Amino acid sequence: MEITTVSLMLYFAAWTVFYALLSKYIARLSKDEWVRWAKSRESDEELIEILEGVIDEIESRMHEMLENFQSSFFGSLGAASKKMDDATGQSTIKAITKDNPIMGLVAEMLMKRSGLEGLIKSQNSDEIGVKQSQNSAKLGLK
Repeated sequence: MEITTVSLMLYFAAWTVFYALLSKYIARLSKDEWVRWAKSRESDEELIEILEGVIDEIESRMHEMLENFQSSFFGSLGAASKKMDDATGQSTIKAITKDNPIMGLVAEMLMKRSGLEGLIKSQNSDEIGVKQSQNSAKLGLK
């Protein structure tokens, strides 16, 4: 039996069409079966085992990011608190009243009751008085 060129080309075309259709069908069945298995309860432990490296990497990165955030957040809070203490004079009041607990308690209650606004207003009023006198002197010269 001799195979001619035409018959060889027909066999090649038939197998190509058959293989293309068969491979797509097998691939679709395989995908559908994989999705069904991944959604089932029996795959949970195996998927966790497969993805254990990824999970560990995510945990370590999140831990590093949390530590960086905590250090920057609490560092900025500490700096802001110190600036606020310096601006309001609370650190000075606390230093002065540390030997006398009753005076410290009274000062702390006053700071809480009036809030920081009372201390800030008292400091700003001195500055405003100086600024007003400077401004009024300039207005008088014109």
